[in-house]
Amino acid sequence: MITGLFRRAGQRRQTIQALHRRIGEAARRPGLYTLLGVPDTVEGRFEALSLHVILVLRRLGQLPAPAADVAQDLVDSVFLQLDAALRETGIGDMGVPKRIKKLGASFYARAGAYGAALDAGDRAALTAALARNLLDCDDPDAAGPLAAYAEAAAAALSAQDLDGLLEQGPRFPEPAEDGARAGAGDIR
Repeated sequence: MITGLFRRAGQRRQTIQALHRRIGEAARRPGLYTLLGVPDTVEGRFEALSLHVILVLRRLGQLPAPAADVAQDLVDSVFLQLDAALRETGIGDMGVPKRIKKLGASFYARAGAYGAALDAGDRAALTAALARNLLDCDDPDAAGPLAAYAEAAAAALSAQDLDGLLEQGPRFPEPAEDGARAGAGDIR
């Protein structure tokens, strides 16, 4: 099913846009901001989107072809949207590439830190990275519920194959203040 879908450029673009939209919806869930402490700012929203994209990219990296193509198309879609958003805010054509380069470097640094911590099952490293990046603080304990959310999201995504990711969308748990509810029962 997926291989045939990726032969037609129009359908491929629509599929990636739908995946990107679903990830964006997950990154805008109010509980991330009200319960887990993600700042409701432009930077906080970028960080929340980055976390969700990184989690999906991590899962795509575990799947067979054409998952790598999907991952590249998703990254392209995310950064094209960021480029457009920067232009809409009034940043001139000369300043946009410099900011996109900086955002890209931040994104890939976070992807490395979050992925390494999740792969190693290192909750301390994950909470430290999330505290530093998403919460903009030096207190890893503040990111404990956010780390539980990220781990639950990674676990939920690990149960999805490529068809499921593209057809139903990625499954993320509902944010929970204590992290205890961030399990499979709360997944949408």
